Amino acid sequence: MTSFDFTQDNRLQHLVLPFVFGLFLIVLSGCSEPTVQKLEGPTQGTTYHISYWSEAPVDAKEVKDGIENELAVIDKLLSNYRPDSTIEIFNSTENLDSQEVGGEIVSLIKVAKTIHQASQGCYDLTIKPLFDLWGFQGDTPKIPEDAAIATALKQVGMDKLEVVDETHLRKKQADLKVDLSSISQGYSVERLSEVLEQKGIVNYMVEIGGELKTKGYKPGLQAWRIALERPLPEERVMHKVISMPKDSPVAVMTSGTYRHYFDDHGQRYSHVLDARNGRPITHDLVSVTVLLADPVFADAWSTTLLCLGQKDGLSAANTAKIPALFIELQGDGLTESRSDALNALSNLVIH
Repeated sequence: MTSFDFTQDNRLQHLVLPFVFGLFLIVLSGCSEPTVQKLEGPTQGTTYHISYWSEAPVDAKEVKDGIENELAVIDKLLSNYRPDSTIEIFNSTENLDSQEVGGEIVSLIKVAKTIHQASQGCYDLTIKPLFDLWGFQGDTPKIPEDAAIATALKQVGMDKLEVVDETHLRKKQADLKVDLSSISQGYSVERLSEVLEQKGIVNYMVEIGGELKTKGYKPGLQAWRIALERPLPEERVMHKVISMPKDSPVAVMTSGTYRHYFDDHGQRYSHVLDARNGRPITHDLVSVTVLLADPVFADAWSTTLLCLGQKDGLSAANTAKIPALFIELQGDGLTESRSDALNALSNLVIH
């Protein structure tokens, strides 16, 4: 496992740890031609898989080197598992001075602040102290004392993080900690997609830890087909299949509660924490899949909608016009609901 683990949507959605939380997405094996190139390897505490093809000649080694270099850049920028990363230097500097973090991190914070407001505070990148308190960062999660939760909550709040300018952030509380796990996997998918496009590749599928983006199609005008896993802990079977559009890029980002949790005295506690009360969510929503062109927004919104639950999440998705698929566990069965924006999509098929 690498020192870098974005898959751990640990602050609420993915609040995921060295596992892939959210619906596991895989590319279905359909008809493919030998001209499809594949890259894969370990990254960010999980794995990446890339499939691409091009009508024009492409230097495969140059593509591979470009992908690996970009992953190294992202790791140095956003990893919460190496003390010399940009975000960890920011976290460890406990003062109220303006700090230079670069345009990439500032742009992610801006997105997160917008979605934080839309979630009425449920989504919050400063939730790390609470996540650590519950033990989801390690191997022994536990129920903390109410007083400890109340103390940790005092460290949490997106309003305590100020965007100074396009490259600088400032803490309004010195011990504030920022964790970009719930948004940076989408950022990583987008950056790798840009590497491919810079090489002239316009037909591809990029996946990291189950989160992915496709553009174009497979040889023979075949659509990329993506499988969503059935969101139950004891099952690893296909639940839905998405035939992706051929005429536009789409990211598929899923957040779920069914892979990382612990049980205590008959009560199940999910890794997904609500930043407003510092406790695991208690509703029946087990997964949310968001489909947007921008992987960063899709990643953050899937976390947000899962945190909010089916009723409030569906309302928020409809207000923001977010295409989203909600799956609830009711008794022994699963029920689905779709946002208005998802129902309106005509260029992809979910079946």
